[in-house]
Amino acid sequence: MVDINHVVLIGRLTRDAELKYTSGGQAVCKFSIAVNRRKKAGDQWVDEANFFDIVLWGRQGESLNQYLVKGKLVGVDGELRQDRWEQDGQNRSKIEIVAGNIQLLGGGGGSGASFNTGGAGSRDAPERPHRDHLPAPQGGDDGFSDDIPF
Repeated sequence: MVDINHVVLIGRLTRDAELKYTSGGQAVCKFSIAVNRRKKAGDQWVDEANFFDIVLWGRQGESLNQYLVKGKLVGVDGELRQDRWEQDGQNRSKIEIVAGNIQLLGGGGGSGASFNTGGAGSRDAPERPHRDHLPAPQGGDDGFSDDIPF
């Protein structure tokens, strides 16, 4: 069996993203998102917020940092990573989401845009044209071949 480590979340930034650089000069953009869920408490429904720390590496972190502002709705596709360390004689750990794809959603400047960050599970594939930019079929041709076997 193959292990799977894949996370997809949609939430709002809890603070502006922070852009820093490693000693080797690689950009690291960090931010947190809040994801709301509804749960039943007694006989009424209440909203509960869950908070997740996101890490975005490289050039994509540099270019997206200016758009990742508090309150912005984003979609995050990535994987979980656990950091472990020892502090004051106690073992500590923290789980973060390393983003492979960031989707800017609603609100703020412009419409939604997707950014493949080359992270977990991404592929270097050529961009496909957006459906709105494809030419319309001519005449009665609906774009399907008549010899489709189903």
